[in-house]
Amino acid sequence: MLQSMQRPGAGLDGFFHARSIAIVGASDDITKIGGRPIYMLKKHGYAGQIYPVNPKGGTVQALTAYRSVLDLPEAPELAIVAVPAAATAAALRDCGARGVRCAIVLSSGFAELGDEGAAMQAELVQIAREHGMRVLGPNCLGTVNVPDKLIGSFSISLEENMPPAGIVGIVSQSGNVGSHTMATVARRGLGVSRFMATGNEADVDIADGIAALAEDEDTRIILCCMETCRHARRLTGALELARSRGKPVLVLKVGATESGQAAAASHTGAMMASDAVIDAVFRRHGALRVRSVEELIEVGHAAALLMPQRLPRNDAVTLLAASGGFGVMMADAMSDAGLRLPALSEATRARIREAVPAAGTGNPVDATAQMSSRPEILLKMLGALLEDESGSTLVMFMSLSLYSTRLRGIYLDALAQVRASHPDRTFVIVGQGPADAIAQIQGLGIPVFSTILDAARGLAGLVRLAKLERTPVQPIAVTQAAPLDAAVFANEYCAKRVLRDAGIEVPAETIVGSADDAVQAAEAIGYPVVLKIVSPDIPHKTEAGGVLLDLRSADAVRQAYDTVTANAARHAPRARIDGVLVAPMLKGGVEMIAGVSQDPVFGPVVMVGMGGIHAEILKDVAVQVAPVSEDEAMAMIRSLKMFPLLDGARGRPKADVSAAARSVARLSEFACRHALQVAEIDMNPVLVRPQGEGAIVLDALMIAATPAAAPHTD
Repeated sequence: MLQSMQRPGAGLDGFFHARSIAIVGASDDITKIGGRPIYMLKKHGYAGQIYPVNPKGGTVQALTAYRSVLDLPEAPELAIVAVPAAATAAALRDCGARGVRCAIVLSSGFAELGDEGAAMQAELVQIAREHGMRVLGPNCLGTVNVPDKLIGSFSISLEENMPPAGIVGIVSQSGNVGSHTMATVARRGLGVSRFMATGNEADVDIADGIAALAEDEDTRIILCCMETCRHARRLTGALELARSRGKPVLVLKVGATESGQAAAASHTGAMMASDAVIDAVFRRHGALRVRSVEELIEVGHAAALLMPQRLPRNDAVTLLAASGGFGVMMADAMSDAGLRLPALSEATRARIREAVPAAGTGNPVDATAQMSSRPEILLKMLGALLEDESGSTLVMFMSLSLYSTRLRGIYLDALAQVRASHPDRTFVIVGQGPADAIAQIQGLGIPVFSTILDAARGLAGLVRLAKLERTPVQPIAVTQAAPLDAAVFANEYCAKRVLRDAGIEVPAETIVGSADDAVQAAEAIGYPVVLKIVSPDIPHKTEAGGVLLDLRSADAVRQAYDTVTANAARHAPRARIDGVLVAPMLKGGVEMIAGVSQDPVFGPVVMVGMGGIHAEILKDVAVQVAPVSEDEAMAMIRSLKMFPLLDGARGRPKADVSAAARSVARLSEFACRHALQVAEIDMNPVLVRPQGEGAIVLDALMIAATPAAAPHTD
């Protein structure tokens, strides 16, 4: 692909800043995709040159038309191609020959239709590569530069009105979703800087769009609608560029998986879905994932008003209402969204009572109707709450007060004063009112949510965004290691030996080939012991009856040897048996699971979860693209729902979580060093012993990669 040869965003200037545009396939009919761009460029006042290209020549929409791009008086900086799919390659070749550096292919009928269309799309890429041209599309909705009225699109949302110019950049793989987002952002009173819809992404992809907006001086926040990621490093590079420029990226990622995971031999592989991986990628690189268009716009709208200095300091909220009932509803919604309601300090409570003696001073604060009786009372109330030591976000419920002329004046005056006196504090409103009143409040940098539920969801998103902004990733350099001996994939014993060499603790254990040898090994290790069948053909030994625990005598070991070998023979008569493993019986800790699987786009991904049913049934796992640092591994473990079991819940001894995090980090580094050879690693269970006693891998499985399974991370 052409874009894999360049850094994200390179060579895209013409899509947004072209001073001359050729429309290939130009039409007088403004209902056609070759007619709408010309109509909208003229209607909205694009100041550059417009060159219609139509084989009939003459005029198109009162502009001189040219029979070919080759006949144009100058090389246009941008070409919009709107011809049938079969004619697109020839049109693009002419553009390249004329010196066009950026081309938008609006036409459909390419890879989205199957193999024949994919071959036609590949030809477009080859033409672009030959001429050093960047191509957006095909099958896309193009680009828009709102301030300059540059429209390289046929979106019907632009036929009547342009969005107001502003700070929100939008990049979307889906043209319709992106166009809807642009129109809705405009209706919410926010301005748009740039818009790009990437379509089939033959060349320019979603990462290019994010990177271009990150470098754009008019854009301060980026809203992204994404269906799939084709190039891991390009996407993460673009997200890091946006973070380095201080521009939040909010991503609506649709679709639960990109390609899914094939049925995996290990527990780890079976529990890792592509959607969880991309979720982890967004978290690591500072992008906030949202789950709906509505959330994308609500959170994006609020973030645009609060950036950069007013994002929430923590996950705490203080609620203020003139009604106890609305306060309770707010409290329920905020708690459900994962936000805290801290108690107010005694000093704050005293100030509230001084302003309104009858007020309730809990959280939520019931200010009674006196809150809106006089501006000075409201000012005292707001000042007290914004200066509370909790540093929480203040959420004020206004109901329909803005529809009252008297109350509107009181509220707007108080809000203007409190914003001036507390410029850095996070403050949001829940309420409805006339559009001009809402615009005035939002002009003060105070987001207004129309419903309590919207406010709760929006604030939860803002809290996550603020946390992402404050936790930049520290890159970990891992180099490829010497190839592993094929023997490491043979069985559990061999897998654990190589993990031990990577710094991961495993038990002292022995493989034996007879009952007598098993007894001798058990006595050397010390009772009680465990016996396990060792076979490359039996990955899940318990299901085959190949594991017996807590053996406390020589007779028990002899009998166990005969039992596990017989069970294995019945379960898998043709299985290769490498022997029987004798290992110490270890107790006194919490079982976890850790492992690695290969994502088809992002490569090695590390997983950690609670052992037993918690991981497999409750799906209590955390994932992250490898490698991870010990701090990241610790954060993964702490994110588990059942983490209290490790942290001394109900009088249990605290587990050695630091040792577990160290094992996960070393596992992730090992997986990266051997990414071309190892498809999956399953450490299950990992016994996390009491604090200071370490974490030890009791069982392990390692699966070799096939050449076709190598991830595409460029």
